Amino acid sequence: MSDAASEGPKPPSRLPLDWIAASLRRERTRAGLSLSELAKRAGIAKSTLSQLEAASGNPSMETLWALGVALGVPFSALIEPPMPAVQVVRAGEGPTVHSEHSSYTAVLLSASPPGARRDIYRTRLEPGSVRESEPHIPGTVEHLTVSTGRVKAGPRGEEVELGPGDYMAFRGDVPHSYEALAPGTTFVLVMQHI
Repeated sequence: MSDAASEGPKPPSRLPLDWIAASLRRERTRAGLSLSELAKRAGIAKSTLSQLEAASGNPSMETLWALGVALGVPFSALIEPPMPAVQVVRAGEGPTVHSEHSSYTAVLLSASPPGARRDIYRTRLEPGSVRESEPHIPGTVEHLTVSTGRVKAGPRGEEVELGPGDYMAFRGDVPHSYEALAPGTTFVLVMQHI
């Protein structure tokens, strides 16, 4: 495998304007601000903000930074790509950090967003029945990592089969299910409530 291939996908050289437009609209709506009020607070022209929310124009870092400050959100919140509805990290994948002094290895599966509450469960499931779960409170995200066995889990119609070491995240505020595909299936389940 070449060095370039082992580095993984390269980020785009330019941020897609539709990411920025969607983020600006989402955060402006969340803050309850009009286009005029946000432009005034950020010290930019209303026409510039209107163009950005229409996914046109060429935003500078300074403009986006001023908008982030005016909205009370980190700069990254305006430029992060949209997250897929279901995220999967397979065993052996993900950003890994190794200890210098021991065999300890940590793989970052998911960073906690500010203001989130997480409940962590160690779960055991046997084949023969499906655990159907109704939606939890709005904003709930479920994270699971398989320890032993195999499980099929996720939102109805988007279930994914996972094996030992695999990780997935999905919305827990929609109907979802868990089904053991092998005896002695165990996994760690983290319920994040925002």
